[in-house]
Amino acid sequence: MRAHFGGADPGAIVVDAVVNCAGLGAQRLARATAGYPPERVPRLVLAKGNYFNYAGRPAFSRLIYPVPVPGGLGVHVTLDLAGRMRFGPDVEWIEAENYDVTVSRAQAFYASIRRYWPKLPDDSLAPDYAGVRPKLSGPGEPAIDFMLEGPPQHGLGGLVHMFGIESPGLTAALSLAQEVVRSLSA
Repeated sequence: MRAHFGGADPGAIVVDAVVNCAGLGAQRLARATAGYPPERVPRLVLAKGNYFNYAGRPAFSRLIYPVPVPGGLGVHVTLDLAGRMRFGPDVEWIEAENYDVTVSRAQAFYASIRRYWPKLPDDSLAPDYAGVRPKLSGPGEPAIDFMLEGPPQHGLGGLVHMFGIESPGLTAALSLAQEVVRSLSA
């Protein structure tokens, strides 16, 4: 299979297989794939996850995951390698990529966090960062998990498209890799 690429120095390479796991760009790449039926490309729904950091000394030494919410795992506690404590992500459905923290969501963070840490001090959260997750379903819809489209589904040998791969995909990376290999071997 010959794969063509563009950019500042366009060219082509010969490969045994092409695996598209481009996250937010997976649908765009699939639509640009010669011979891939455009009707097979799923809708891309954007879910921004805001994070707020805690200004004080960390109150927890372990990750805390509350009950999941529609579209996400709920506002949980994460600890970075430097020992900083931050909270997030939430789920903010957006129309276009935007990596600015939505500061107005801080009050909802306080309410969510106080469900498991009632003593969270007022004015102790500061905007930290935001990320955008590629979802296959939107608000009010049943959740759709990862989608893997290989030769058995679309009929093009040596090609696998992976859609909706967000952070749990990192945890499941080895299992997803096994599925890719199975799909290419079918």
